[in-house]
Amino acid sequence: MKSLNDYLALPYTIEVIPDEGAWFVQVKELPGCMTEVDEWDEILPAIEDAKRLWIELALERQRPIPEPVGVVK
Repeated sequence: MKSLNDYLALPYTIEVIPDEGAWFVQVKELPGCMTEVDEWDEILPAIEDAKRLWIELALERQRPIPEPVGVVK
């Protein structure tokens, strides 16, 4: 079983969508892993925090965690 740090090191796809003066950001492979920020430079810290929380919860609940496409196991 992979650790939190193993998953955080994987190259997940981050989608950034402009949203009426803000930015909607999501991790494509992790359903429901998203955030919204007002400033461009807040994007990476905010989505990394959301990704960490998403993966932590999935690990605690022993739920499957999708990996990015093309990652060799």
